[in-house]
Amino acid sequence: MSGGVDSSVSAALLKEQGYSVIGAMMRFWPDDKKTDTFDSCCSPDAAYEARRVADQVGVPFYLLDYREQFQRHIVGPFLAEYAAGRTPNPCVSCNTKVKFDELVKKAKMLGCDYVATGHYVKRVDTASGTEFHRGDDPRKDQTYFLWGTPVDALPHILFPVGEMEKPRVRELAAAYGLLTAQKPESQNICFVPGTVQAYVGEHVPRRVGDVREISTGEQVGQHQGTQFYTLGQKKGLGLFQTHTVRHVVHLDPERNTVWVGDHADCQWRSLKASGANYLLPLGELPTELEVQVRYRATPVRARVVCADEHGFELMFEEPQFAVAPGQSAVLYAGSRLLGGGLIEDHERALPPLATDVRPNADSPNTDQPNTGQPSTDQPSTTSLRAASGARSDQTT
Repeated sequence: MSGGVDSSVSAALLKEQGYSVIGAMMRFWPDDKKTDTFDSCCSPDAAYEARRVADQVGVPFYLLDYREQFQRHIVGPFLAEYAAGRTPNPCVSCNTKVKFDELVKKAKMLGCDYVATGHYVKRVDTASGTEFHRGDDPRKDQTYFLWGTPVDALPHILFPVGEMEKPRVRELAAAYGLLTAQKPESQNICFVPGTVQAYVGEHVPRRVGDVREISTGEQVGQHQGTQFYTLGQKKGLGLFQTHTVRHVVHLDPERNTVWVGDHADCQWRSLKASGANYLLPLGELPTELEVQVRYRATPVRARVVCADEHGFELMFEEPQFAVAPGQSAVLYAGSRLLGGGLIEDHERALPPLATDVRPNADSPNTDQPNTGQPSTDQPSTTSLRAASGARSDQTT
C-alpha cells in the first residue's frame, strides 16, 4: 500500500473477494529526509494515510524497512548511470529489484500466497503459466515498468485494478468511503527534490567540456557536464551559434565531450540491450515483435537479430529517434509483456578532433542544460547508430 487510491482500492477489492489481506508499505525515505522528497508517495504522510485506509478496510498494516535496499539498488545506481552518460529509469529498477523481488520473498517468508499492487497490469493465467498483459486503461498501462520481474514471481502477483480505468477506480474508492478517493497521482521521482538536473548536479561533479559536431569533430559549443544531457536533446546545448538546430547524438564522459548532429544523425535502425529478463522460455521468444523504448513511446515493430540470457539485439522496421542509453527496451507480442533489457550504446567511430572554435563575445548560448530526461521528439529519416546503458509516472 502506497497511500494512493489504486493500492487502497486493491486492498478493499481483495478483502471483499474473501482474501485474508495484510496491508504493507515499504519505507524508503531516510531519517534525514529532505524537503520535497518522498512527498507524493513513499512518505511518512503516505504511510499514515495507508494505515488509515487499512483501518477503513479492516486489515492489519505493517511498515517494512527497505531503506538500505533502496539506497543500494535505486539511488546509487541512478547517479552512477547519469555520471556514465546514460539516462536511467529508477522505477524500473525499484519494481525489478525491490517490490517484485525482495518484497515477494518477504511475503513468502510471512506465509502469504500473493503480493497484490495497484499497478495497471492484467494477469492472465494459461495452461502454460502466468502472463502479464497491458492494463485495460491505455493511459495508465504500467507493464513497461515490470519487464524485470523475476519469472518465478509471476504466479504470486495480483493486480486487482488491472482491468479497470482510472475513473472507475476512483468511483469504487468513493463507494468504499476511502479517504484516498480523490488523492492526486504521483508523477515525480520520489527521492528527487525539484528537478533531476539539480539533483544530479548536487551529487555528480560538474566538468565543463566541449560540444562537438559529429560529422567533423569541430568544437561548436561548451557544455556544463555530460551528466546533464540525454540523447535527442536539442535545447540548452551551449552552442556558439544559437540559431543552429542540433541534437545530442552521443555522450562521452571519458573524454568529457557531448557530440551533436542533425535530426538524421539521431536516428537508429537497431539497438542492443543487456541485463535481459524474459517472462517466457527464451526459445519461445518470437522473431518478430514490438518494442517500446520509452514509457510514453508508441511500440514499434522490430526483428530479433539475436537473443540469449544476457541480452538481445533488435532491428527496427523503421528508424527510431533518440534511443537513449540506460532506458528500457521492453518487448511485447500484442498486449503480452515478454520481457526487456537495458539499452546499450553501440560502438561508433568518432571523427578526429578538429581545431577548437571559440565563441564570439556577443554570441554565446547561455541556455542551461535540459532536465536530463529522455527526448520525446518523434522519428524522421535515416540512421547512423544505435544507443545504450544500465524513470516515473506510476502509482503503486
